[in-house]
Amino acid sequence: MHLPPSTNSKKPQDLFLVCGLQSLGQHCVAVLKEYDVRVNAIDDVPPENCEVPEVPSLLEKLIVGDCRQPSVLEQAGIGECRSILLVTRNERINIEAAFAARRLNPHVRLIVRSDKQNFNKLLSENLGNFVAFEPTHLSAHAYALASLGSEAIGYFTLEGQLLQVIKHQVQAKDSWCNGKPVHRLNLTTRRILSHTTVSSDPLKELFEWNPEAEVQVGDTLVYIDVAYELALSEQHTNKSYRQSWHWQEFLQGITAKNLKQKIVQLWQSYYQSQNQIRRIATIYAITVLILWLVAIVLYRLYYPDINLQEAFYGTAVLLLGGYGDLFGGVKFKSQPEPSIDMPWWLRLFSLGLTLTGQAFVGVLYALVTDALVTSRFHFFNSRPPIPQRNHVVIIGLNRLGQRVAALLQELNQPLVGIHDTTLDQETLPDMPLIVGNTAEALTKVNFSRAKSIVLLGDDNMENLEIGLMAHGINPATSLIIRSQDRHFSDNIAPLFPYAQVLCGAALSAEVFACAAFGENVLSLFHLSEQIVMVTEYKIEEGDTLNGLLLSEIASGYSVVQILYYKYRRDNYSLMPWYDVKLYAGDRLIVLATSSSLQRIEWGEMLPRQWSVQIEKALTTNAVMYGAEEIVLITGCSLATARQWMNNLPGVLPIPLYKHQAQRLVRALTKIQVLANVIFIG
Repeated sequence: MHLPPSTNSKKPQDLFLVCGLQSLGQHCVAVLKEYDVRVNAIDDVPPENCEVPEVPSLLEKLIVGDCRQPSVLEQAGIGECRSILLVTRNERINIEAAFAARRLNPHVRLIVRSDKQNFNKLLSENLGNFVAFEPTHLSAHAYALASLGSEAIGYFTLEGQLLQVIKHQVQAKDSWCNGKPVHRLNLTTRRILSHTTVSSDPLKELFEWNPEAEVQVGDTLVYIDVAYELALSEQHTNKSYRQSWHWQEFLQGITAKNLKQKIVQLWQSYYQSQNQIRRIATIYAITVLILWLVAIVLYRLYYPDINLQEAFYGTAVLLLGGYGDLFGGVKFKSQPEPSIDMPWWLRLFSLGLTLTGQAFVGVLYALVTDALVTSRFHFFNSRPPIPQRNHVVIIGLNRLGQRVAALLQELNQPLVGIHDTTLDQETLPDMPLIVGNTAEALTKVNFSRAKSIVLLGDDNMENLEIGLMAHGINPATSLIIRSQDRHFSDNIAPLFPYAQVLCGAALSAEVFACAAFGENVLSLFHLSEQIVMVTEYKIEEGDTLNGLLLSEIASGYSVVQILYYKYRRDNYSLMPWYDVKLYAGDRLIVLATSSSLQRIEWGEMLPRQWSVQIEKALTTNAVMYGAEEIVLITGCSLATARQWMNNLPGVLPIPLYKHQAQRLVRALTKIQVLANVIFIG
């Protein structure tokens, strides 16, 4: 996807237009103003009782009218707009307004609220500079992850690999991190986002942590890593593969050497894909068949004059419970009194056949009864039973609730839904559902053993009321409350610290606003009361990122680079190291907060307040290798670096970021150059 470059002017006073001042539109206005830009708005009615009270004062101009009308768009300044955010609650209005805006301004960036994924893709290809989001999908990930109550606070996929963001409190048994400097925890598959000690407050920036600090028990680490074997799609694939292993695959490529292995694989596949009664029936059927064949052979051996047909039917009579019939009057041709002349062991074997056959008939009855009961249950209620423990309870199965439930099912998380009305059978058919009054429903969902409860209703007060009631029933259960008002969230969260109060509109507005500046937001997650966005940049001439080292971008803008694409190359670098310089045509995916994206937009890098004092080089080779390390980490020319190394001791005359300076000192120390970090700010 082609992305417009970030502007290289400082704090541009661009004009942005927001169409639709419902909840999402109001939050978009508030977020855009944090970027210090001008914002106009269009709405069909003047806003009353704003969820974001300061919205009227934040707007340069408010036009009341239909945003699909060219005259209304022109009155709102569409001709000079950098981006237009079409966020009304009607998809048709948003798309029609996008057509009108593109006709009036061929260069305006279109940010559309729409859930028509295929249509949106076609519009993006034909209109250009077009992006569409559905707020429900954006915020659903945050609610789903919060409900899991695990260390994983974010999931997303890049280049077919599942990446997870982990928030971990260090334990004494954590040998991989306990007692080690933070910088040593960075690997090609792991990148540290933050490190906070027990006594310190959560960090406000991603790069505020000290790389040289030793990790202690009780510290909190937030890091991103590649979850190779945790990819849920692989689990589903393996499960489907096992269940689809059938006779054709058994017969394909079979040889005398692998016959035993093939039989074991076939049995394992069948055993894992059937319920218990069917497995017992299969075992009995195989046993009966073997006994039938053995009996035929034995009767033919003991009574050589009987034919195969008589032996076959005689055994069948025994298996069907006819022991008394056979030995009470039924006689073989060659032996008028089989009950007298038959050896005791063969007669006992015959009795065993009757008992085995009777048991097999009982199993068949059980199998038929189970099938009838199951079909009757599916006829009246096709939903599965309520989980017994460690499940998530979702209250309010509106569009957001259904999306959250679908995400949790993808993560194989047991859950149960509570809704005031019945859902269609096609809607989440694999989810247990309780219909009716919420207070009564909580007594039916095994709430005392639930992992968490997620309240996603459309009424803030009702969500809070049910949440407090649920906390009273089970204080140990995690509580996630949906809010449609950011101020309501800010006021409630400190009063009820055991609850996570998330405002869906505020979460989505961050993505819409960032997209308005040209960034491609791929995903987001919540960290220390901040929204961290997975954002893609395509570097172009004049871009604020062009010509910078990744280490400068990371420290200067407080972002974490996780994927780097070199221009005109097919390969990519996951968790790239810091010594790569960006050029036009390269692509970079980073984790960034809203403030970080603002700094990139304005080109405002944090000040470089550190440098490196080099005392001496202990060997002749250290001078040469030291110059190479300086070039690699600082980006200066090789001639300049050699000049500095030939005039020791001295302080490098270029300011660096703290992480840069510390990396350079560590690199110089390894090649026997004595150096230390100094503060020059």
